[in-house]
Amino acid sequence: MSEERRVVLIGGHGKVALLAAPKLVARGFAVDSLIRNPDHSAEITATGANPVVLDIENADVDQLANAFAGASAIVFSAGAGGGNKERTRAVDFDAAVRSIQAAKQAGVTRFVMVSYSRALVDVDQLDPENSFYTYAKAKHDADAVLRESDLNYTILGPGALTLDPASKQIQLADEQGNVDGQAPAPENGKVSRENVAEVITHVVDTEAAVRATVNFYDGSTPIADAIS
Repeated sequence: MSEERRVVLIGGHGKVALLAAPKLVARGFAVDSLIRNPDHSAEITATGANPVVLDIENADVDQLANAFAGASAIVFSAGAGGGNKERTRAVDFDAAVRSIQAAKQAGVTRFVMVSYSRALVDVDQLDPENSFYTYAKAKHDADAVLRESDLNYTILGPGALTLDPASKQIQLADEQGNVDGQAPAPENGKVSRENVAEVITHVVDTEAAVRATVNFYDGSTPIADAIS
């Protein structure tokens, strides 16, 4: 497989990444999935991806850059999973920033960040004592660092994630996560993880939405028509 068609998935054992890996492979990409636990290697291999054991929470920029070397795109789909403020900041912000720096060091210009639909505004509207605030702040700040970089980034902002199968159809939202100027009702503010994986695959394969933020929910517009 040509190095020009290699994608590095950060957070390779996450639900979205496990769904994205085989889709990227089907589009002709070689996929390196970064995982912390070597016991997860077989699950990665089953997707068609190559497991790479590297703990991003502790890896430095040089180690990340070495893993990224020769790739055509980096996809950051890692997350601490909440519950621990220090680890949330360490993974969702610190490791994300090191990954951005490492991509630049490795000469990989394409960087796709999986964020969430209200990342731009929640940090200004949530009480800092709210249990969700640390995550919101980490994602907001990591997105800001990426926007300020010279990378060909795409920031993906899905709504509340579900385990539904992919419809391959979405509804775009504005920078605040609103549709037609209003926050969607809870039942309309969701998106299947597999649709997120489809969107990742689309923007990596077609280089759509370069230097753009794409907030979205499940909807009725085919992904290829919604994101260009």
